[in-house]
Parts: sequence; structure tokens; C-alpha cells
Amino acid sequence: MFRPIAVLTLSSLLLASCQRETQVERANREKILLVGNGDDPKALDPHLVTGVIEHNVIRAVLEGLVADDPEKDTGYPPGAATSWEHNADFTEWTFHLRPGATWSDGAPLTAHDFEFSYHRNLHPDLAAPYAEMLYFIKNAEAFNKGEIKDFKEVGVAVPDDYTLKLTLREPVSYLPGVTRHYSWFPVPKHVVLQFGKMTDRFTKWTEPGNMVSNGPFVLKEWKLNNRLEVTRNPRYWDAANVKLNGIRFIPIENFYSETRAYLAGQIHTGYQVPPDLVDKLKAERPAELHQEPYVGSQFVRLNTTKPGLDNPKVRMALSLALDRKALCDAILKGYQPADSLTPQMGDYKPDPVVGFDPERARKLLAEAGFPEGRGFPRYSLLIRSSGARTTAEALQAMWKQHLGVLIDIQAKDFGSYISAQQSLNFDMAAAGWVGDYLDPSTFLLMWTEGNGNNNTGWSSKTFEGLLNDAAHQADPAQRLDKFKQAELLLMNEQPIIPFAWQARNYLQRPEVGGWHPLLLDNHPWKAVSIDTP
Repeated sequence: MFRPIAVLTLSSLLLASCQRETQVERANREKILLVGNGDDPKALDPHLVTGVIEHNVIRAVLEGLVADDPEKDTGYPPGAATSWEHNADFTEWTFHLRPGATWSDGAPLTAHDFEFSYHRNLHPDLAAPYAEMLYFIKNAEAFNKGEIKDFKEVGVAVPDDYTLKLTLREPVSYLPGVTRHYSWFPVPKHVVLQFGKMTDRFTKWTEPGNMVSNGPFVLKEWKLNNRLEVTRNPRYWDAANVKLNGIRFIPIENFYSETRAYLAGQIHTGYQVPPDLVDKLKAERPAELHQEPYVGSQFVRLNTTKPGLDNPKVRMALSLALDRKALCDAILKGYQPADSLTPQMGDYKPDPVVGFDPERARKLLAEAGFPEGRGFPRYSLLIRSSGARTTAEALQAMWKQHLGVLIDIQAKDFGSYISAQQSLNFDMAAAGWVGDYLDPSTFLLMWTEGNGNNNTGWSSKTFEGLLNDAAHQADPAQRLDKFKQAELLLMNEQPIIPFAWQARNYLQRPEVGGWHPLLLDNHPWKAVSIDTP
């Protein structure tokens, strides 16, 4: 298949070879950070996207109530809000916004922008895929599902221009961490409405020249399959401490191409190193290869509406046929074999459910009507890039070896890959999930019925009842125990097949400063620097 990005990369390599000064050297002079970002963002509207690629750009141009700390996942520096407080049981929160803060066009940034943003994100007509992130707010879910029509019944109040009060449906002691997710970021009401109605999707408000933002950078240009560049926002409240003049996000989908671009001096930091190059790069460039823990899981998403995959025995058989340790040792360097979905975080450690048990896998498949794989449907495993092909081929081989079933591999570009899953137009899909905040709910809530990130066709009232019980537990230990019960149910049903807990393997040049290991990988761009003599 023709891949424009591959042509771009080869052309760029040839160009670079003819230059005396590499692109990185020039960028060092200009204080522009060159970032390999995996692919083009699907969009820059924080209410219409769900991916890490988009997140990396959006958090450069928009800022929420609470900012990210450059060194600690549990640090909560002020962002658009200067301070906040809560009541005794964490159900009422008051955020005090920064007086005098403005959008990049000079318009005042007030609590009304946050109110408008939450209203828009939750409006049923927008069909925002991440609206569930706001369900912590009282009546937010009912409004989003059209069960109530008046947004005044939702727990969002603006007593004055610089005060935002949130009433929650349950105690949420970790709310400041949740508000750091882009689904909680403000959007400029005056600009969104300039280009359409509140609920219009994909209007021109996020295009270069139109997009107004409140983060440390503003959108400068976006050339598809080439680059997206942001430049300093002189009206940002903390502009004096922004160290870069700009960031250039380069969409290199193929991880081998990205590595070649790095080695050719075209980018400062990359999205991911191909697993089979990790050992070589570790030996040759130990100071530049970074291997860091990452709160993420890799799994196979199953379309449980498909005949065959609607049978839990089939799903569990596919899961038990995977030798996760061999996969991590041979291919997913630095990753850990997953025996459940959620990686351990804090005091939460789910019960192990899945492992390598080919004998039990064959028995379950026979019980489901496919002894030794006979009569098993010919499913396809959807992947998003050639970077995931090696892993997909390993899964494919294990299923053939241990179950006697044949699975095809189907590769699509990022946008088509996402759309296929959202429309349930797939059989199986290699996927992953990175925690939005440090709590197991970020891995479990997405599997509820109608959640924009579920995309399996699976749901369970019992599962959702356990999540609801957890939400209303005042005792932290009992709350986590309810989550463990819910995860145990999910894993016994296997609408997804987890196989690895993630790590981050990436290359980064030594002159990049202000960048520290973070579990959530949310490095605040304003703290990043290029430190050259």
C-alpha cells in the first residue's frame, strides 16, 4: 500500500544528507523542539478526539484548571486556576480562576468558558467520544444521555467570572488529577460560536489562523503528512517561564522511519522505537535510549457482536493461547506480561486471570464447537501501522500453533483504524490504553455500555453495578476491592485480551532538558528546553 509518509521520510533523508547543518542543529539555534509524534492528529478539538497523538498537541495549546508537574505524577501546580478547595467528603469543589488571564486573542478567559466547554462536551448532539470523563459531575451522565434537558441541573455553577463550582455525583478525592485531562480543558466560547453552533462537529475553529488557545503555545501551521507547528503564546500567563520558541510535531507513523529520522538528525525525540531495535540502540546509544514505566496496557479488542466472538469461551480460548512472557521477551522489550487489564498503581493490584494455558484454551474452543480449530471463522486482526505488525504476526502465529485457527492481519491508516473500531466494523483489533490519571477507574470505566471508548459491543449490568458501588465507597480499601471485583468479572468475560503492560522505549537527544520520567508521560511542554552551549 502506498504510504505518503514513507515517501516524505525518504525524501527528507536525501535532503538532509545534502545539508551541512541537520534539521536538529538548525532547530537548536531556533529553540524549536522537533517531535516525532506517530501520526497526524485526527483533530485538535479536545471534545472530538481520544488519542495520545492528539493529546500531545492539545496540551501544548490548551491548559486546564490544574497543570502537569514536570517531575512528579502526583504534583498539581496551578494552571488556569490559581487555587481550589473541596468540602469534607470531596463532592463539592471550588476552583478560583486566574484574574487577568486571557485567550491568545486577548479575550478574557473566565469561568464561563469552562461552563460552556462542559456544556458542549456533554451535549448529546455533539456526541463527544470522551464525554464520560465528565460523568463525575452531578447529572452530567443524565444530561449527556438526554434524560434531562436543562444544563442548569448539571452540577456546574459560575457564581462570578473567576469562580467555578462543581458538585459531583460521588466523592472524588483525585479530581485535580482528572481535570488535567484535555476533555476538561476550556474551549473559547466566542471563537467556537463564530464558526458554527455549539454542537457542530469539525468546524473551522481549530484551523491555523482561527484557533485561539490559552496554553503556552498557539497553533502556527498544520500541513497534513508533513508537520504541525506551534509557537510561543505571548499572552500565556506564565510566558516568561516558557523555554522553547516552538514545537514541530512530525507525523512519522512507521517506527523504523522515525528511528531513521532520529539518527539522521531530523528530530529531537521520538514516539517509539521498534522493539527489535531496542537492544541494538541500548548498546550503541545508551544515553539516548529511554526506557521508562508507563501506565498503559496492550490488548486485543474483540467485536463481541460477531458470531463466534460473542461466545466467552472462544474469547477466553484466544486469550489463554497467548504466551505473553515469550512475546515480551522476544518482541515487546521492556514490557511486562499482563495477567489482567490494569497495571498496578498505588495500592491497586487486580487478581491475575489470564495466562498461557494452551491445553485449557483448546478445551474451551472445543466446547464452543471448534475442536482443534475446525470450522472456526476466518477473522481479521486490525492494526494501525507497520510498527505493530511484528506483534500482530506473533499473536497470529500463537493462535495458529496452539488453537489451529487462522487469523488475517488488516492494516489501516490511523484515522480509518479508529473509525473502524468506533463503528464496530472490525473483528479483532490490536489496541492499547494509557491511563488518563492515576486511578484504576481510568482503565475500567471505559467498558460501560455506550462509552465512546468501549468499541467491543460488550456490556454488563453486574460490572457496572460494581463500578457504581466502588464510586460510593467512602473507605479507600473497600473502594479498590469493588474495582477488583469488577475487573475480575471483565477478565472472565474477555471482551478484550490483555497481553502486556506498557513501557516507553524512545530516543531523545541529550540537549533536551526539563524532561523527566513520568508514569502518565504528560511532560509539560513549557518546562522543556533545548540546552546547547
